Amino acid sequence: MTNAYKKGDFDTRPWGKWEVLDAGDGYCVKKITVNPGCQLSLQSHNFRAEHWIIIRGQAVVTLGEDKLSKKQNDAIYIPEKTKHRIQNDTAEIMEFVEVQTGDNLDENDIIRYEDIYGRV
Repeated sequence: MTNAYKKGDFDTRPWGKWEVLDAGDGYCVKKITVNPGCQLSLQSHNFRAEHWIIIRGQAVVTLGEDKLSKKQNDAIYIPEKTKHRIQNDTAEIMEFVEVQTGDNLDENDIIRYEDIYGRV
């Protein structure tokens, strides 16, 4: 198993920021903040599944072909190789906790299909 993350890692992105709350063999827990009016890229991962729990605000989640409205305390499971995106269409910050599970946890395991920030 490969886990490139460690507790305390963080990064800023065009849409907000992420911070690693915990990481270990086969898992990583991140707190992700999405700024008002922003969205992550439409993406998938070959080597990890993700579990999202909305902890603040409201989100629109693309999961495969479905668009889902989510609010605080709602949870979403994203299997490996499933196209997904989260966006914040409100004027308030949205935050969620992401639990990644898999054999290879690494920022390079991102396949982008659409990205409003030109990162495809």
